Parts: sequence; structure tokens; C-alpha cells
Amino acid sequence: MKITVTGCAGFIGSTIVDELLKNGHYVFGIDNFSTGKKDFLEKAFLNDKFYLVKDDIKNIKKYYKDIKGSDVVFHMAANADVRFGLNHPSKDLEENTINTFNVLETMRLSNVKKLIFASTGSVYGEASIIPTPEDCPFPIQTSLYGASKLAAEGLIAAYCEGYGFSAVACRFVSLMGPRYTHGHVVDFVKSLKKDSNTLKILGDGSQYKSYFHVKDCMEAMLLLSDKLSDDEIKGFLPLNLGTKEGIRVKDSAKIICESLGYNPEFIFSGGNKGWIGDNPSIELKIDTANKLGWYPKKSIRESIAETAKWVFENDFT
Repeated sequence: MKITVTGCAGFIGSTIVDELLKNGHYVFGIDNFSTGKKDFLEKAFLNDKFYLVKDDIKNIKKYYKDIKGSDVVFHMAANADVRFGLNHPSKDLEENTINTFNVLETMRLSNVKKLIFASTGSVYGEASIIPTPEDCPFPIQTSLYGASKLAAEGLIAAYCEGYGFSAVACRFVSLMGPRYTHGHVVDFVKSLKKDSNTLKILGDGSQYKSYFHVKDCMEAMLLLSDKLSDDEIKGFLPLNLGTKEGIRVKDSAKIICESLGYNPEFIFSGGNKGWIGDNPSIELKIDTANKLGWYPKKSIRESIAETAKWVFENDFT
């Protein structure tokens, strides 16, 4: 098959590219390398079935001929800066919502109608139901990031209805694993490298989060891609991905410290949120994904420990 991957040099995108090429597919990738890393595509560059253009997704229409003939598009490109979204309020709109529209329009011009979209569990805001199912009533949005992804989902659903697209919006919790470049594990590891005696933690440490491994996410997306290609999934499907467990931030910090051999004093900033838009409790119900045949393999503890060691040994931040 021929596959298009936007954000192909990113954490998720590059992991998917490697697996697609390993499975013998042709891959057309686009990335502006604002956050993606060329080193993540080291294996891909050695494969003659990989073709890359370095450009911004806002210019994707220029490449509609390259996208034409793709069986599926994996739209992974996005601004994933949740914490500092209020510092640049137009960025999420432009890079997550408008650029998704650009991808959809290019697909329409190329007559490509199957899409895997990297959405987020943040669309549920401060959900009233934990674990949160896909049909949970939507609360007030708590971050510009979540709002921009939900708006993008709306556009995708409308293209499915109006133009006969089929798409899966993968709403997942925070990811862990090799090539992880931003998030609390990076923050904690960098802090510990500077001062191994103390670790500052935003909030009171009681925030309850769910995480899962990037390879589990990749396997889910490839399974969904196959089901789209075989027409087993038609229309628009919002789908939760994650694990059936969660962990408190202070306990995650303990795992990180233990895996690196540190024993610092924890200093908490206080409150049940680390920042505006930080949801105190996040865990998604993944029964729908289970029914489709996908189950995560790695536990949260395994994912956090592996990620901490990778971040410690690799400086891609």
C-alpha cells in the first residue's frame, strides 16, 4: 500500500513510518521539522520506499499529486504544546484546526478518502465520568489545544458525511516511549540532572493521569488503518486509546527517580492542577478499541520507567 504521514518526523509519526516501511509499504511523509527530528527518520532515509518533503502542512495542497493514490493518510502533524497554549492563542487554531482542513481539502483533491487522525483525550476537558467513554457528554473545554482538536474532529466528521470519507479520530492519553521529547518525564529528568536532591512538581501531586506506550499506539493505528482499507470502518469513528489504569503524578515521579537511581525531596507547588487546562483526572474507557481487537501490551509503570531512561540517555529536547 501507499501511505501518507503528516508530521512524519515526530514522536508518533516517525514510529509509524518505521513500522510501515518494515511492512513493505510506500510512505510519503511531510514535516517542517519544527519539533520533529531528522534523527528519528534515520532508518527511513535508508529505504527507497520512503519519500519526504520538508514543508509546513499549510502548504500541503502543493503536494496533492504526491498524496494521490494513497490508501490511507495518517495525520499526525500538530502543535502539542498544551501547557503554554494561552501564551500563543492562535497557534492551536492554525496548526491543529486550519491545517487539518488543509489536509482534508488536499485529500479531496487527490481523491483519497481514508484518514487516521491523532486527536486527544483532552477533548473531554474535566470529564464527569472516569474512565471516560467516547459518548461522554462534553464539558466546557479547558485548553485551547483540546478545543482545536475537537474542532478538527468536527471538520473530519463533516467531510465523512459530505464527501464520503471514512476516518478514525484517535483520542489518546499522553504517550510514553523512545523519541518522547516533551512532557513531565522530560521536565523531571532535566530537573534531576541539574539538581538530584530536590524535584519540583506542579500541583500537589495528586493529579491522576493515564499514559500508554507509543508502540501500543502505533499498533492500534495500523490495525485501524487495515480496517479502513478493508471497509470494516465506514464514516466517522471517534475512538479512545490508552490503558485500563492510571497513576498519580507523585507516584509517576517516584518511578522516574527509582529508574534513574535518584532519591530527591519532592517540592509541590500546590493545588489540584499543574497549570490552567491541566485536567486533575484523566483515564479513558477503551472498550470500543478492545472490541476491534486492540489491547495495550505495556503497563504504565513499564512505559514511564523506559521513557525516563531513554530521555536520560538521549537529549532531543
